Amino acid sequence: MPDGAGKTAKQMMHSPERFLNRELSWLDFNRRVLEEASNPSHPLLERLRFLSISASNLDEFEMVRYAGLREQVRAGVTRRSQEGLTPGEQIALIEEASLGLIASQQARWRQLKEELETQNIFVLSGSDLNKRDKADLDEFFRNHIFPVLTPLAVDPAHPFPFIPNLGFSVALDLVSVNGDEGHIGIVPLPAFVRRFIRLPRNAKGALRFIPLEDVIGLFVRDLFPGFKERERCLFRIVRDSDIEIEEEAEDLIREFEVLLKQRRRGRIVRLRMQSSAPKHLRDFIIREIGTEEADVVLYDGILGMAQLSELIVDDRLDLQFPPYEPRYPERIREMGGDCIAAIREKDILVHHPFESFDVVVQFIRQAAADPQVVAIKQTLYRTTNNSPIVAALIEAAEAGKNVTALVEIKARFDEEANLRLARDLERAGAQVVYGFIEYKTHAKVSLVVRREGNELRSYTHFGTGNYHPVNAKIYTDLSLFTADPALGRDANRLFNFVTAYREPPSVGPELEKIAMSPLTLKSKLLSMIQAEADAAKKGKPSGIWAKMNSLVDGDVIDALYRASQAGVPIALVVRGICCLRPGLPGLSENITVKSIVGRFLEHARILCLANGEPLPSPNAKVFISSADWMPRNLDRRVEALVPIENPTVHRQVMNQIMVANLNDEQQSWLMHDDGTYERMIKDGSTSGFSAHRYFMDNPSLSGRGRALEISLPPRLSPKGS
Repeated sequence: MPDGAGKTAKQMMHSPERFLNRELSWLDFNRRVLEEASNPSHPLLERLRFLSISASNLDEFEMVRYAGLREQVRAGVTRRSQEGLTPGEQIALIEEASLGLIASQQARWRQLKEELETQNIFVLSGSDLNKRDKADLDEFFRNHIFPVLTPLAVDPAHPFPFIPNLGFSVALDLVSVNGDEGHIGIVPLPAFVRRFIRLPRNAKGALRFIPLEDVIGLFVRDLFPGFKERERCLFRIVRDSDIEIEEEAEDLIREFEVLLKQRRRGRIVRLRMQSSAPKHLRDFIIREIGTEEADVVLYDGILGMAQLSELIVDDRLDLQFPPYEPRYPERIREMGGDCIAAIREKDILVHHPFESFDVVVQFIRQAAADPQVVAIKQTLYRTTNNSPIVAALIEAAEAGKNVTALVEIKARFDEEANLRLARDLERAGAQVVYGFIEYKTHAKVSLVVRREGNELRSYTHFGTGNYHPVNAKIYTDLSLFTADPALGRDANRLFNFVTAYREPPSVGPELEKIAMSPLTLKSKLLSMIQAEADAAKKGKPSGIWAKMNSLVDGDVIDALYRASQAGVPIALVVRGICCLRPGLPGLSENITVKSIVGRFLEHARILCLANGEPLPSPNAKVFISSADWMPRNLDRRVEALVPIENPTVHRQVMNQIMVANLNDEQQSWLMHDDGTYERMIKDGSTSGFSAHRYFMDNPSLSGRGRALEISLPPRLSPKGS
């Protein structure tokens, strides 16, 4: 891509080269995830987990982002992106980067496989088995695998089978043992059988696994009696899995049920095959499945690396991160576990996963059981099938409380689960709302209304992450609990905004403290960035600290460029996609960008603005948010930007959490102006400061209760603390 060399800052501000490509930036993020699979400071099985995550990430990227660009090319779209590339040009760059990433994944797997063997963990092939192994596997195959396999002949009477999205199949070139005509056989791998079959320990106590496709290869004659295998190959299908809702859909639920069924049959965007596949089998599959040659990706190694996570078993906890037990906020313990009483006394911020998500669950459970609580309103974007939050809402509805659940059924890949929980809530008597057809409701808000004496009092939870107990163990997120009446009124206005309109009105509710997408959040953000620029121009202290998952929006990036040119020091912690180019003389020389990738997935969104004093200071403006700085979050979603005003919580978010992120060395990557990243600490050294280790060792400020002595992060902590 062009690097902007030789252009003045003024020219760059009017050139598409001031932006980096979103898709390539995401692929670079996934490469950072993959690099953690080589980080010697991580235990061996955790490195394997990072490899699995990088493969899963790539699957989703191809199902959605890459597939979308392919559709644009088919439709003849030539409109250029903000960095000046057509869809076709982006695809060419993506394919080149993806092939490099895939090759790196395969190389890393070969290295990890060798390391696993030194730890007495083996992934075997059929030729590695002895007679005893084969006898054990024979019994397992007949009892647990054979009943769910469907071997299929492919001939004029038996058309090529449908292979669902991410489906594996073994293709076999079969020859008759009697000299009759042979044929091609297809064996789809069943979705509910583990990919890696565990074998009994041998005399040396080794942990041993064999891939399911190799097991099938051992029993071809049971699947196709009278035939034997001449050659075979494994292949996998990746389909376009995005869902588009018709704006005029009359019944949103029925429309979704149809589209979810159609997703399984989406257009093929990738046909992944082993490079060892015989050419005649490869050509046969391409022809029969009706795909394009451009869709084929040959793998020099193993397919479906996302399933390598099955090798991470409890037998070898010594090769995993030491277990971490999240803290329960002491302030709530001091109140006898009464969440509402603790919130009534003072705002409290819970930092997940270092502090337990049980606080959020208990807040809803206590509200459901409290006879003084008259109403509960809740957004649900992603959660688990057996969600304790949903169970509490059902209990509250059955107890006669007014329960409103704003269920986002358009949460990608959680649509079916959300439809099920919505029906459960409706059966219990809750009022279920699905939001706007074209605008996802991504804000994380719970509102509890309680009768206290002669008045109604609101208790509100604003979060940066989903109401998902499993993700809350690995995602770093923030939960603000407050009894601030204005924030409670704003939360109620947010709910009413979604429930009262068919589509977002051009003029929304008058909000007292929060800003909300798609109405006021972006304009608020731009005005606050401009205010820092104006302060810098006047020689006043200025500064912006921000943390997010992705930075894409061109208007926001340009505002940051202008602030940098005015002299505002800007420090950004952007985990994933970043389309801004930091450190360019005259354009962004006052902007630094870093990405933190480690044991926990950085997910919290934080914004700190100097507001006339050097950061950090008690007078800084501090916010948490559900929104990344992307067009979809700022323009096409319902999101919330929430001010942090309580002094203790303010200090926790800025002086403790944000400072620790800015100071992190152990898991940080620094971004260069060309979009490349460099790890701050190389060679697996553990000497540098780690934000994650600090958060595990140090309780939060606002949850600390009466014991307020606490160790703040180094370097920046004395200033303004």
